[in-house]
Amino acid sequence: MIKWNLKSASYLIMFSIFSCSSYAGNHIQTANENAKIELITLGVAGGPLPRKESTQVSDLLVINNKPYLIDAGDNVTRRIVQADYDFKKISPIFITHPHSDHTLGLATLLISQWEYQRRELVDIYGPSGLNQISKGIFEFAKANEEIRWAEGKKSSLKDLAKFHEVGEGSIYKDQNVTVYAVENNHFHFSPNTPPYGKYKSYSYKFVTPTKSIFFTGDTGPSANMEKLMKGSDVLVSEVISIPDTIDAFKKSGIWQKKTTSEQEGMIKHFQEEHLTPEQIGIMATKAGVKTIILTHFTPTVNDHDNFERYADRVKKDFKGDVLISKDLQKFKF
Repeated sequence: MIKWNLKSASYLIMFSIFSCSSYAGNHIQTANENAKIELITLGVAGGPLPRKESTQVSDLLVINNKPYLIDAGDNVTRRIVQADYDFKKISPIFITHPHSDHTLGLATLLISQWEYQRRELVDIYGPSGLNQISKGIFEFAKANEEIRWAEGKKSSLKDLAKFHEVGEGSIYKDQNVTVYAVENNHFHFSPNTPPYGKYKSYSYKFVTPTKSIFFTGDTGPSANMEKLMKGSDVLVSEVISIPDTIDAFKKSGIWQKKTTSEQEGMIKHFQEEHLTPEQIGIMATKAGVKTIILTHFTPTVNDHDNFERYADRVKKDFKGDVLISKDLQKFKF
């Protein structure tokens, strides 16, 4: 059952049956078996194009008042503040993959935490490629740090931010949640190209005593991902309509500037490394998901698009609730 709260403009999602099956088949035990869970879709825009009404993708999952950040697209720090959360308290952070629309805001967030005297470590988890990002962030921060040291500051950003490149399986656990990672199908690098064997893309499953929330990140259809997704209460999924996206590129003139080879490569990327509404519906039904929240919307010709037609397409093969997210929307479980 879904209730729409008009005053707070947030979905209140209530489930009569809760499933918490985990990747390893274990049930996490904590002192609080009635966890308070809230998801804020801070930004829902997919891709590197800056947009007027939406910022790049990032999600804040709050469990018993502890925030867990999934991805950090541009403007994430301001969105956290706009959502009425303290940016200094954000940790841990989970990065799904090294694309810019999922990482551009990470440096701003970490440097802001350092500037405003956070003392506890900030833990950042992600696949291979995360360490390369960390080097860039530390180098970017260096000039500012040296100036601040001259002004009396004593610590370094390296003292605050701890980056963890992790493998698949259980990657994080605390009193609220266990987090599992699985490599998805977003990258298909050809041998002898610079990224081959260097970078990976992950999906994450957050398992609490009462609910499990699955984040696809960016991906095409993936059997490994579906295995980890099985039994999830909530699926937070990327979505793409390839014709809509190409029409938007044509309207902006980007498409016409690409060579035929570049256009073919872009279409192949969309087809193999992202999910259509129909694919999401089939995948979620097979995995036994109860509710789908769509996010990571690529550009269309309509700057005010509500994307409701995507939900209708998902529902052709999925019988649960399908919700269209917006920037700063709150979902309470």
